[in-house]
Amino acid sequence: MSTLPVIAAVDGSDDSLVALDWAFDTALVRKAPLRVVHVQQYASWAGPEVLPAGRPTPDDDPVLDRVRRYLEGRTERPVLEYVALEGTPGAVLFELSSIAELLVLGSRGRGGFTGLLLGSNGMAAARDAECPVVVVPKPGRPVHDGMPVEPGPRVVVGLQVDSPDEAALSFAFAEAALRGARLQVVAAYPWPLHLWTAVTAQVMQPSEDQDAVEAATRTLTEGFLAPHRQRHPEVHTESYVVPGDAAGHLVAASKDADLVVVGRHRRRLLAPARMMGSVTHAVLLHAASPIAVVPPAPPQG
Repeated sequence: MSTLPVIAAVDGSDDSLVALDWAFDTALVRKAPLRVVHVQQYASWAGPEVLPAGRPTPDDDPVLDRVRRYLEGRTERPVLEYVALEGTPGAVLFELSSIAELLVLGSRGRGGFTGLLLGSNGMAAARDAECPVVVVPKPGRPVHDGMPVEPGPRVVVGLQVDSPDEAALSFAFAEAALRGARLQVVAAYPWPLHLWTAVTAQVMQPSEDQDAVEAATRTLTEGFLAPHRQRHPEVHTESYVVPGDAAGHLVAASKDADLVVVGRHRRRLLAPARMMGSVTHAVLLHAASPIAVVPPAPPQG
């Protein structure tokens, strides 16, 4: 059993209950405790004319009361804990991420704009958290069809061969093993390639042909996957080397998937702020399945 909890952030919205269901099942699979957290922003539980007498407790929190009723009757359940906290949700979730195995939240919370596909708290958590963050979208998010896949449990992970994310790959293999799922690895390469030359101020076609670029990408992909396959021989892995936009392929692959795994950019000397990257951002906004955003592994030494 894991000593770190799966933390589900709830706010009373239907979206957070969808995420709670995913967190509940995942805690069972991981044999981890489930901590249900409601962050009340700046004592919003009291009216502006009322001076709060103390911090909120789980016993007098209506959101957590609703969650208790929602989970009643489930015979098989992880160890459950309910926590009421006060503060700015983004800051509190960041603090909680340092003591969590996973942080799980819905794609859009209470009070969000109707057309917003990911709320500000979800975006901040995915960008800043110390642990993997899983954002669970509302069921039925439409995506276009992608590569044909066999039915059954499936985890999807993106692989960028010019800067592979070992943390995301490790998480994806481990998650597929836990779920008894196939792992679909999507490695996209840019095509067509265009080179800009300052001498002629023109866009030039590269000398490489597409078959050569695809073959090189496939070779690199298999090399990066080899050590993970050795560690997880029980995971059936399918690699797809495809031209074009990585985000579009991952979103298409998310249809009927159990989970899509993407990485988060490592801090760099000239860009010290945490960043997600354009592919991760697009997948969060458009994927149909739950999306796991995995922080980079800490630097060695």
